[in-house]
Amino acid sequence: MKQVVQNYKSGELAVLDVPVPGCKPGGVLVRSAYSLISTGTELMKVSEAGMSMLGKARSRPDQVAKVMQSVATNGVPATYRKVMGKLDSYTPLGYSLCGVVEQVGPGIDDVKVGDLVACAGNEHALHAELNWVPKNLYARVPDGLAPRHAAFGTVGSIALQGVRQGEPQLGEVALVIGLGLIGQLVVQLLAASGVRVVGVDPDPVRCELAERLGAAACGDPASTAVEASVAELTGGHGVDQVYLAAGGGSNQPVELAAKLSRDRGRVVDIGKCRLDLPWNAYYEKELDVRFSRSYGPGRYDPAYELEGRDYPIGYVRWTERRNLACFLDLLARGSVDVEPLVSHIADFDDAVETYQRLKDGDLKAVAVLFRYPERAGEAEAPAEAVPAVTVPAVTVQRSPARAAKTPVRLAFVGAGNYATSMLLPHLAQRDGVELSTVVTTTALSAANAQRKFGFAEATTDLDAVLGDKSIDAVFVVTRHSSHAGLTRRALLAGKTVFVEKPLALTEDELAGVLAAVEESGNDRLQVGFNRRFAPLLQEARQRFGARTGPASLRYLVNAGRLQHGSWYLQQGTEGSRFAGEGGHFIDTASWLLDADPVSVYAVATSGNEDLQVVLRYPDGSTATISYVTTGAPGFPKETLDLVADGRVLRLDDFVRASVYGRKRWVSSRLPKARDKGQNAELAAFIKAVRTGGPMPVPLQSLVATTAATLAVQAGLAGGAPVTLAGTR
Repeated sequence: MKQVVQNYKSGELAVLDVPVPGCKPGGVLVRSAYSLISTGTELMKVSEAGMSMLGKARSRPDQVAKVMQSVATNGVPATYRKVMGKLDSYTPLGYSLCGVVEQVGPGIDDVKVGDLVACAGNEHALHAELNWVPKNLYARVPDGLAPRHAAFGTVGSIALQGVRQGEPQLGEVALVIGLGLIGQLVVQLLAASGVRVVGVDPDPVRCELAERLGAAACGDPASTAVEASVAELTGGHGVDQVYLAAGGGSNQPVELAAKLSRDRGRVVDIGKCRLDLPWNAYYEKELDVRFSRSYGPGRYDPAYELEGRDYPIGYVRWTERRNLACFLDLLARGSVDVEPLVSHIADFDDAVETYQRLKDGDLKAVAVLFRYPERAGEAEAPAEAVPAVTVPAVTVQRSPARAAKTPVRLAFVGAGNYATSMLLPHLAQRDGVELSTVVTTTALSAANAQRKFGFAEATTDLDAVLGDKSIDAVFVVTRHSSHAGLTRRALLAGKTVFVEKPLALTEDELAGVLAAVEESGNDRLQVGFNRRFAPLLQEARQRFGARTGPASLRYLVNAGRLQHGSWYLQQGTEGSRFAGEGGHFIDTASWLLDADPVSVYAVATSGNEDLQVVLRYPDGSTATISYVTTGAPGFPKETLDLVADGRVLRLDDFVRASVYGRKRWVSSRLPKARDKGQNAELAAFIKAVRTGGPMPVPLQSLVATTAATLAVQAGLAGGAPVTLAGTR
């Protein structure tokens, strides 16, 4: 299928051939009929992409701050690779469309194939021939409403939510500053609510349009006509509410809002304009400044948008989806008219030219629609959802070694940040490796990985990959909740599997993986515990030498706070943060102590944010892992001390290592970057696949580390040590 994309680094716009997205549970696959260009938000993004790197940095100081924090935590080289990887990737455009339901995923019963729906979301209602849309981001289109009008649903919801924030009442007077697409819709919604509206915009054509659509008066912000109209309509008191629907860097909108508002009036920010509030003006009138967050309650909440968890109507009357349905109803009843806003309808194939004309100013428009072919071709078969598996624990019997051919052909399931910054760069140029297929649920991420790393194919069809006998190994680099199910399927298909940590989030999931090993006789499995492969740590371990007595190990992990919106916060589906990451540190401790833990004791601060995990080993050794989120961001992320037999091994964040004993050894110089072992780990894995030799880490060790990680949560709940059975 085709999709409009942009490279943020180069500014390139393209209509790209990408795989058809899979129809996952909890949503529908929609074939686009019309999609709407947001002439404000999207053109701002297009313009930013055309800036120099310095210009991009100046326009997004929030992102610059994140980059600097990443430099402090991960070093310059790793941060550079990550940032350049993100910049030099295709990103999608679009967030408002109307289309026909082509396939219904499991758990959906409110629409059927063939229904017309309006869709929302900058990840789900893209300028693409097909989109997978979760339940709370679509609404059925009322009978008789034209598809091109229903395509305004998302933008209409933004305007509607802004009006709701202003709490207009019959007979009030409102000022709308900025008469672009959002402003024109706000004017109509206010007029339909019995509010008299004054519009402000420097463009006389937009002022005339707003007056035709219900505004009592409109004018240039610099003219006295606007002030006179407000005085006449309000008896000189000022408007009851102001809606900021303007963009740009001028502070004029907020100053005008203060000037023309009545005492204790309401100012609602809907657009993205400069907000240097003049303190005296806002204080003296005690103005109520409010923000309108996109389409309404539910926005940016993964549980609502992705998992389909609705808010009870008795507590949250107007959610994203209810706003979308309400705006469609207003359109169907003629209370709002979007036809006068349609400046241009372009064929989808002409998308690049259309954006360029808008950017250059050749096409002056309030609203532009893309029109899609009625049938662009049969959809490819979507990937099946991973079934839930509940299997009792089994005894693992290792299969005999199986040699694979050269070159080693690899498939990747998932192509997110970690895969594209930490794994694929090491594999793309490796001799004897062929990147065969990349599988993702979103079409664009597969296309990006194919373009950047040279995969032969990109698809959303997992079954085809698992059934391809020429593929030797499968990398599972998806979200945590899918690791166990995907690993199980790949093992049963006879593939050698590399799965990023964690292997499993529950004991049942771990049992399911082991059952697949027993059923298939295939134990060719590696979990991405890379730190034991780090060259600096390996050298320090060798310098430390063999132990004769028990050891004490202390591992401080300064994990830091998660950014708002991180999917790591979705503990209901993705497990706790330690369940996802803790295996790294337990594996490192067990490798250094050359044993698997026999018990786990865990305590936490209030809220389970900072953890203390104590591991006990068969010879009496102990390892204490302090996993903290409340430390200073400038402090190193990982520091480790191993003490035994009159010797001390110290690791400082994979930058410097030292061993103290009869002689002192300190790593000679600071490395160019923190090498946490990914390259060496991948080399060992590829060698095992090519030769059929033993896997780099014994399966028993992978299982023991996973079980110990899972035991942390059980220990926190029970308040007592948890004994681990079956360890070596």
